[in-house]
Amino acid sequence: MGFLNNIFGKKENKKDGVQDFWDWFIKNEQTFFQIVKSGEQIDQNFFSKLSPKIDALRKELYFLTGMYNDETAELVITPDGVIKNIAFVEHLIASAPSLPHWKFTALKPAIADMEKFKITMYGFSFDIKDMFFYPIQHKYQPDEVDIVIVHPDYTEENKANIAHGIEIFLDNYIGELNSIIAIDNLNVTSTDLATEELIPLVKLKDYLIWREKEFVEKYTDLRHNTTDDTYTAFEGILENDLPILAIINTTLLDWDGKASHPWIVTLKINYDGTATNGMPDQETYDLMDKFEEELMNNLPDVGFLNIGRETADSLREIYLACKEFRKISMTIDQLIEQYKEKLQIDYSIYKDKYWKSFERFYTQIE
Repeated sequence: MGFLNNIFGKKENKKDGVQDFWDWFIKNEQTFFQIVKSGEQIDQNFFSKLSPKIDALRKELYFLTGMYNDETAELVITPDGVIKNIAFVEHLIASAPSLPHWKFTALKPAIADMEKFKITMYGFSFDIKDMFFYPIQHKYQPDEVDIVIVHPDYTEENKANIAHGIEIFLDNYIGELNSIIAIDNLNVTSTDLATEELIPLVKLKDYLIWREKEFVEKYTDLRHNTTDDTYTAFEGILENDLPILAIINTTLLDWDGKASHPWIVTLKINYDGTATNGMPDQETYDLMDKFEEELMNNLPDVGFLNIGRETADSLREIYLACKEFRKISMTIDQLIEQYKEKLQIDYSIYKDKYWKSFERFYTQIE
């Protein structure tokens, strides 16, 4: 794709229908195609109209456009790294109509000929021929894919700009989805500060394919049955002197197969606990339990593990570990819609192969 532009919607999500969006796009597609093809005033004549329509479907969606070839414009819709939005974007694109002058793409795709591709950002060039990488090996966390990219212009002063440029470059090199799935940690450095042998960046794709194959072979058939697990209650006091209660599956925390469920979901349910010392009243407590039970009943028997929950200061957090993130994000979205008049719910999904975000419970177990 040649000329690229992107824009970020900022209005509230109004849950407009996907079909309504595509019906609207069909009515305007010929005008939009001519605007993209001309490359003139795309922000004003295309993005300004597309932005509120996309934004009404879902918050935190970006889009890119440009000419795919002489007679086809491409519209790429991307969650820009927000994992919980990936399944929605894929559904949105899967629902797109077939139009002769348009190509619709979910997430930023990999560019086929990277040898001829480079980008310039913040005054720096990002070219595959000028960059290197090396992996960091972790003795006690061997499945962690920790990559360091070496850029010739890196300094501590321009670290943020170089890092951002490299993230954009990798989205184009291996594709946005692969960037999210294949790499656990990404850092940048200079040649002088590198601590391992430098590998040409052109070999990164093959390295990631090899690591992913190893991971799949190791964990695909690994399961954990929670029937006989032990659940431990934790109690404490916050800095504001309000109580905090947690119920955690401590058997799971001792499991040596955590990496098989690398996607962590944190659900946050806000409630009014001002009259009950930060805790939910009985009606709210029962409703939150009902929501959690319905969530687990709507998920397959394998691939999703309920780690536990924490309640304090007008907030309940529910923690789950998953083999994949699409099914659970779609399920949570549906339940949030069902409970929107009863509970204030939000959630996040992130990758944590070794469940390091729950280390606070390990210390209490010991």
